Amino acid sequence: MSIFEDILAARGLTGRARDAFLNPSYDAKHDPFLLPDMDKAVARLVQAHERRERITIYGDYDIDGLTATTILLDAFESLGFEHVEAFIPNRFVEGYGLTTAAVEKIAATGAQLIITVDCGSLSEKEIVRANELGVDIIVTDHHNVAPVQPPAVAVINPKRLLQDYPEMYEGFVLKSLTSVSEDTVVSSQNDFASASLSSAELASLKQSSTSKESKSKSSGLAKVSSEADAKLYPFLDLAGCGVAFKLVQALQTRLNGLPDGQEKWLLDLVALGTVCDVVTLVDENRANVFWGLKVLAQTRRPGLKALMLVAKVDPKTVNARSLGFALGPRMNAAGRLETAQYALDMLRAKDPEEALAKAELLDEMNQARRAEQDKIYKEAIIQAEQFTNDPVLVVSSAGWNHGIIGIVAAKLLEKYKKPTYVLEEMGDEAKGSARSYGDFSAADAIRASDDIITKGGGHKLAAGVTLPTANIQAFRERVNKYYRDMKLHNQADLLLPRSDTTTRLEHITEELVELLASLEPFGNGNPQPILHSRNLLVLHQRRMGADGQHVKLTLQDKNTKLEMLAFNAPEHFFAEVGSSVHVWYQPDINEWNGRRTIEGRLLHLVHSSEDKLS
Repeated sequence: MSIFEDILAARGLTGRARDAFLNPSYDAKHDPFLLPDMDKAVARLVQAHERRERITIYGDYDIDGLTATTILLDAFESLGFEHVEAFIPNRFVEGYGLTTAAVEKIAATGAQLIITVDCGSLSEKEIVRANELGVDIIVTDHHNVAPVQPPAVAVINPKRLLQDYPEMYEGFVLKSLTSVSEDTVVSSQNDFASASLSSAELASLKQSSTSKESKSKSSGLAKVSSEADAKLYPFLDLAGCGVAFKLVQALQTRLNGLPDGQEKWLLDLVALGTVCDVVTLVDENRANVFWGLKVLAQTRRPGLKALMLVAKVDPKTVNARSLGFALGPRMNAAGRLETAQYALDMLRAKDPEEALAKAELLDEMNQARRAEQDKIYKEAIIQAEQFTNDPVLVVSSAGWNHGIIGIVAAKLLEKYKKPTYVLEEMGDEAKGSARSYGDFSAADAIRASDDIITKGGGHKLAAGVTLPTANIQAFRERVNKYYRDMKLHNQADLLLPRSDTTTRLEHITEELVELLASLEPFGNGNPQPILHSRNLLVLHQRRMGADGQHVKLTLQDKNTKLEMLAFNAPEHFFAEVGSSVHVWYQPDINEWNGRRTIEGRLLHLVHSSEDKLS
C-alpha cells in the first residue's frame, strides 16, 4: 500500500467513503427544511417579499458574519426583495451580537423585519424589545443555544438539534447518516458546471423540471436511513455563513429570481467564512469549501479579486490556507481596529477601482494590526511570567485593544501551552478573549464564573467575557480552580503534531505531494497530513531571519537528502551537524527561479538520543 493510501486508511477513508471524500458532492447537500424553524423563516420572508417590507440584515463584525451578510444581500437582490439594508455592529460601540440599542436604532429606520446572521441565539431581551417595537426577528446562527428559544419568528440554528437529540449525533454528524452513493459523486462531477466555471457554462445549467414546492425534497438531497432520522438535519457544524446559505437554498424553493444552480456563485463567500470560522471541514462544509475555492478562482466579485491581488494570492492556486492566513486577516483587521463596515464595502464593491482602494485600505489596517498586536504580546509575556504556576493564564492591562487580544491569546497559548484569557481594562469594566485547547472549555469556565462576570460565552476553544475590572483576580482564581477540579493530565501533549504515517525520505516525491494536495481543503477536522521520519542525519544547519530565529536543516536518510524549514523555531530545532533526529513535517513544492524542489515544513523535532515520542 502506498503512503497516500496509508494516510487515507488511517483516516477511515476506504471504499465509497474514500471516493466521496476525494470527490466532494455539492449535490449531496442536505434538505434546508430539516433545520429548526426553516419553514417559519421562509414563510415570513415570503410574506415580507409580497408586502415589500423593509428588512435589515444584522451581521457580525468577523468574517463569518460579513460573508453571511453578503450572501443574504446578494441573494435577496436576486430574489426581488426591494428594501434590504445591512447593519454591522461596531466592536467598540455596540459590541458583540444583537444589542438593544442597535435594535432601537434599526426600528427607527422603519424596518419591519431583522434577520440576524452569526448571532442572536441568546438574545432574549433584545428580541423582546424588538417585538415591543413591532419588529419581527429571524435568527440565523450556529453558536450555543438557550434551553428555551427567544421569542423570534424563527431561530435557525443547527445546534438546537444537538441540544434536543444529543444521543442521535456523534460529534456533529447524525449517527445513522448513510454514505453518499457513488452515483451521486459521479453526478456531482458532471453537473457542477462550476468545476470550470465559465459564466456561459454556469448560466446554461439545466433547470430542474420539478415544481418549486418539491425542489427541496429532490434526489440531490442526502438521504438518511430511517423515517425518524429524516426529521433531523444530518450535519450540525455549519458556520454562520453556511446557515445563511441554507436559508438561500430554502428560499429558492418558494421564490423566483435565483434559478437552481445560480446560488453556486455564492460559494466563494461560503468558503471564505467557513474556513476562517474554523468549523470542521467535513460533510457539507467540505463540499462547500471544495467547490467554493473553484468559484473563488474565477470570482465575479471585484472586491475579492482586489483582495487576492493585494494579499499576493494567485487565484489559480488559492486554497484554504490562502483564506485563513492571507485574505481572512486583512478582512478581520477592519473590525479589530475601527469598523468592519470597510470589509463589507469591499465585498460589495461593484467598481474595480473602488474595490482596489478598499482592499488596499484593509491591507494597511492589517499592517497596523500586526504592529499593535506585537506590542501587546510583548507586554503580555512579561505579565504571564508572574503566573507560571497557573494552569490557566489570565493577563490584563489598560490600553490593550480588545479587537486584537484574541490573537494575542492564541499566541500566548502557543508559547505557554496553557488556556489563556487576555483582558483589556477599560475603567471599571474589562473585556476579554479566550483561547483554549484539549479538554478545557473556555466557554464552560466562563459559565462557571457567572456570579462574578457581567456576561460571556462562546465555544470550547474560543470565547469572550466582560466583567468588572475589580473582579479580574477573582476570575483568575475561579478559572484556575475550574481547571484543577477537572483533574486534567498531559494536556500539553495534545498540542504536539501527530503523524499520519512513518516513512523514509526516498518516498517523498512530487507525485506524493500532489496526491496529498488532493485532500484539500485542509482545516479543522481535515488537517494537512503530517509525515514522520526517524534517525535522519543532520548534514547542514542554517540560521535565518534578523534575529536568527528561523532554521533550515538539510537532513539525510541513506542516500536521500531533504531540506526542512521552521519559522520562529524553538532552540532544540537548531540541531548540530552530525547529530541524528526524528522529525515530523509536511512536504511541499518550493519554486524559485524556475526550479522546483521538495521542501519540508518542520513541525517537531526530537533528538534520536532522547527518543521521546518515537
